[in-house]
Amino acid sequence: MFSDSGGLTQSGAFVETLPPGSSSALKHWHAAEDEMVYMLEGTATVVEGDDTFPLVPGEAATFKAGTPAGHCIVNHGETPIRYLVIGTRAPADTVTYPDHDRRLVHSRDVSGKVATRRFTTLDGAPSTSAYDD
Repeated sequence: MFSDSGGLTQSGAFVETLPPGSSSALKHWHAAEDEMVYMLEGTATVVEGDDTFPLVPGEAATFKAGTPAGHCIVNHGETPIRYLVIGTRAPADTVTYPDHDRRLVHSRDVSGKVATRRFTTLDGAPSTSAYDD
C-alpha cells in the first residue's frame, strides 16, 4: 500500500490487478468509509446495487460512505485490469454484504491497522465471514 509506506493512517491507497474472470470483492458497502477507484489499464465492470457500467482508463467510480448500495469491480475481459483504490480509514466501520446476509464490524488502532473484527448476520446474530459461504 502506498499509504502504509508513507505512514498515512487516515486514508489508504494501492494499485490492484484483477485477473480475467474475477471480482475485487463480494458486493459490499461501508457505513463510515468512502472509496474511489481510478482505472489505469483495461476495462472493468462496476457493479453498484442493481446497476452495472463500464469503467475505462482515465475514469473513476466513487462509493460514498453510508450509501446502502453494494459495490464491486468485475473483470469480464480476457486480460488483467489495473486500477488505483483510494479510501478513508475510519476508526470504526461496518461493512454490509447485502447478498450474503453478513456484516463486518471492525475498528482500527492508532496506526490505522485493523484491531478488531466481528462478523454477524444482517439481524445481528454472530456469524462467520461472508467469504466462507
